[in-house]
Amino acid sequence: MIAPSITLTRLDVQRLERLIDSLDDTLPGVIALQTELDRADTLVGHDEVPADVVTMNSRVHCREEISGKDYHLTLVYPKDANADEGKISILAPVGSALLGMKVGQHIDWPAPGGKTLKLTLLEVESQPANGGDFPE
Repeated sequence: MIAPSITLTRLDVQRLERLIDSLDDTLPGVIALQTELDRADTLVGHDEVPADVVTMNSRVHCREEISGKDYHLTLVYPKDANADEGKISILAPVGSALLGMKVGQHIDWPAPGGKTLKLTLLEVESQPANGGDFPE
């Protein structure tokens, strides 16, 4: 499957590259995140990012297509991850896959047990970059 094109903010890329530099680059989450950063086709300023693009600290509404289950997730840095609160680390497979997606795009992501799930981004409920809030 061809991954959808993604848009990233320069600020997110700078912060995520710093995060990668601070971690063991052989960890699977680090490799996946670096792959996502490398394939970004558009880099924009934090004040130019479209409201329908997932940035760091965005809260999103997505649906797993096979089960029809809806998820409300917030994409966060590893120190803020909390699955019970729907805060998904950028180093988790679904976290790095969501970064830079636009509403309407979908991704396939590996789930536990060897299954592949298809996730469609339905809405970016909030996006700190768009509102001028840039937590790290």
